[in-house]
Amino acid sequence: MSRVQARLWQGGVMLAVALVSGVAASWAETLQPFTVIGDAIPGSLTNRRGDPQRGGEVAVTRELGNCLLCHKMPIPEERFQGNIGPDLSGVAARLSEGQIRLRIVDASRLNPETIMPPYYRAEGLRRVQAAYRGKPVLTAEQVEDVVAFLLTFR
Repeated sequence: MSRVQARLWQGGVMLAVALVSGVAASWAETLQPFTVIGDAIPGSLTNRRGDPQRGGEVAVTRELGNCLLCHKMPIPEERFQGNIGPDLSGVAARLSEGQIRLRIVDASRLNPETIMPPYYRAEGLRRVQAAYRGKPVLTAEQVEDVVAFLLTFR
């Protein structure tokens, strides 16, 4: 475990969940503007489709998105899947691409009481370690990769 990752875990479990993937994010990145329409962000943050294989890596890797901490996914080879958040099996049959994108970018826009971390919001967050303030957890490209990965769950 790197020194940066160790510091994240010292900050508390929920803070670590919200920020651990920021270790891999390019924090020099300027947040891309996006438009929320209803319950979705219809347009890609990068103006191109993500890569589902890279998105799978982000979703299952503890040092990146770590989605399995809270969600069950149709990935039988991955043990210790979570049950705090909704089961993501069949998510692409239930939600549109844009709806999935908004939930990754900032689920609190739909449910202010959610415990799902905002993976592509940097402003208005509380209890964020100083070194990580103003920085998204995932890059725009990583968000699009995770969206592409979740779209494979029909």
